[in-house]
Amino acid sequence: MHCAESERKQSVLRFLVITKKDNGGKDMAIHTFAAIYIGSYEVSLKIFELSAKHKIREIDYVRSRVELGRDAYSIGSIGYELVEALCDTLEEFGTIMKGYRVDDYQAYAAAVLRDVSNELFILDQIKIRTGLDVHVLSNSEHRFISYKAVAMRSEFEQLIQKSAAVVDVSGSGMQITIFSKGKVITTEHLGLSTMRMREQLSRKSVNLAQYELQIEELAEKELEVFRSIYMDEVEIEYLVIIGDYITELFRKVEKNKDGHTVSVKKFSKLLDKVCCKSQEEMAEELGLSSDRDGLFIPYLMIFKCMAKYLGAKELWAPGSNISDGIACDYAEKHNIYKVTHDFDADILSAAWSLSNRYRSYSPHIDALTQMATLLFDTMKNVHGLGKRERLLLQVAAILHDCGKYISFANGPQCSYDIIMASEIIGLTHLEREIVAETVLYNTRPLGDYDEVSDKLDKNSYLTVAKLSAILRVSNAMDRSHKQKFKNVKAAVKGKELVITVETEDDIALEKALFEAKTLYFEHIFSIKPVLKEKRVYNS
Repeated sequence: MHCAESERKQSVLRFLVITKKDNGGKDMAIHTFAAIYIGSYEVSLKIFELSAKHKIREIDYVRSRVELGRDAYSIGSIGYELVEALCDTLEEFGTIMKGYRVDDYQAYAAAVLRDVSNELFILDQIKIRTGLDVHVLSNSEHRFISYKAVAMRSEFEQLIQKSAAVVDVSGSGMQITIFSKGKVITTEHLGLSTMRMREQLSRKSVNLAQYELQIEELAEKELEVFRSIYMDEVEIEYLVIIGDYITELFRKVEKNKDGHTVSVKKFSKLLDKVCCKSQEEMAEELGLSSDRDGLFIPYLMIFKCMAKYLGAKELWAPGSNISDGIACDYAEKHNIYKVTHDFDADILSAAWSLSNRYRSYSPHIDALTQMATLLFDTMKNVHGLGKRERLLLQVAAILHDCGKYISFANGPQCSYDIIMASEIIGLTHLEREIVAETVLYNTRPLGDYDEVSDKLDKNSYLTVAKLSAILRVSNAMDRSHKQKFKNVKAAVKGKELVITVETEDDIALEKALFEAKTLYFEHIFSIKPVLKEKRVYNS
């Protein structure tokens, strides 16, 4: 541990005294929360104080070096010695949490557990030994939680209104999210794992210079491809970096007057200077004298390549990590304080960007999305779904035709494959599966639960059935892609969903397809959609 036990006990006592004093005998709705993160090369615990007034206040931060990635990226499983060290560390974390009398905790693990063959056995041992429930994050969950810690900072909103690349660098890989004019353009995962690089390259390199060169060549290749595909029409103003060692570098560069950003040119010069030194000199330069394993070298080389190839002018290192994001996510979900950033807008923006990449027909998608959300809102007492499912329906409507870019004949399956292979920032893996299944069964018959039980739980299966039924009827109403309907209204009347439209066009095709889609809808909701037409004529 990074702090002596005696110092920690004093810290806990000070915290309890201060908290009691701040409460003043009144309930100030202050929550003590613990975030545990199991990463590729260390396990960490952060204690936070969460409240509506002060939002998030860090109380304590404990880090312990447990290099799970050493086994994970070399043999594909984690040996008993590292599992033992992990459980010992988590037991100690449990003791610290009791000392702080935490109200709640969240324990998350990164890809280092997700990618090993003995994941379930490790989680079982953790539960038995420590009593802790650990959730293994999918990549999309991991990156979104890290992103939340940055997005909740006031400076972030200012940066993305121009253009910014938010880069999350970790032991398990890199995520790049591009913003332009406040909207998400794309988010992509690159397999630049600092831990894997060290395991695969450092032992085979003749010297430090060759090791650095190999890392630089790998990073350059990935970033060049990324830039050519996703940044052809975007010029990045700000580079926002989330990751270890960046804060130390950031502090060594002369800061601008606003105190939040530094010049990328100055940052690059510092990196060039640092990377010319020996490993020991680099560690000393960054104040990392205890880090003799060279793990910081892949980080430095990746930072160097980002500064060179992403073309940003200014750099911002907020100093946040995934533990801060875990606390932000918890506070948001438990309504501890009001969140100002619109994360739903990020999801929709990412979906639209993906749709545009595959040349989906925008006027039809606009019409379909409006129709689907109208029916969803009208039927809220029938389907029993909530705000989050409404968002998933919107994403499904936006992406339902993207597979036609690959194959008209097999469009639904191609759409499914594209959605599952893509990163949509803000959606969990299960939510992405729900969207993809909704799109797939927009045209195909939905089978019994047993056929998809390996992908969906029963509640998710019901959600797919309901959303796909709404999407089918909505899609049938613009099958010609000519947006023939105006002033569309919907109402539930008894056992009928009455949809009234105004039109001046021939809608024989829409009527025929609408009738064909109603049986599935009735089967799911036990109400019948009815289309009523009002003719309007040009004067």
